[in-house]
Amino acid sequence: MGEDDNVVARERIIESMEQSAEVYGLSRSAGRIYGVLYFSGEPLSIPELVDKTGYAKSTISNVTRTLTRIGLIHRRSSEGGGRRVQYTAEREIWFILQDVFQQYVQREIQTSLRTIQRAQAQLSEDNDTDAERIEELQQTYEDLQEIVTLTSNFTAAELRDALESYDK
Repeated sequence: MGEDDNVVARERIIESMEQSAEVYGLSRSAGRIYGVLYFSGEPLSIPELVDKTGYAKSTISNVTRTLTRIGLIHRRSSEGGGRRVQYTAEREIWFILQDVFQQYVQREIQTSLRTIQRAQAQLSEDNDTDAERIEELQQTYEDLQEIVTLTSNFTAAELRDALESYDK
């Protein structure tokens, strides 16, 4: 596999990261900047990210602020105490997914469960079909909440080991 093949493979992954960023409510530029940092062998500054992505400095600045806030990248001072800030990507993807589960999925599940509970309180007693369906939905969300809690508390290896021992 030659250098050109490596560049094509890396670009394919970065394009996938752009698409994934949109799924999680981020911009495509956030996915590209994360991808560039992920594959970088060293921390990169804003001017270096401008060169590597072609984005405007203001775009890089805004996106790096967002990515830092949500933990996808880390900000650090340049070596030797210089003023230039550099960024590195969080490479532990499981950590990132756990954070997404805790911040976003868990909140959505709790909101849905509160809505279900309010709906149950409003149902008339002669509506058994709706009551049964709402209860099934509540059970599904409670199961999902338990799954999210488990995935948030264990490493990927611990979950894999638990599933493998359960399968035996």
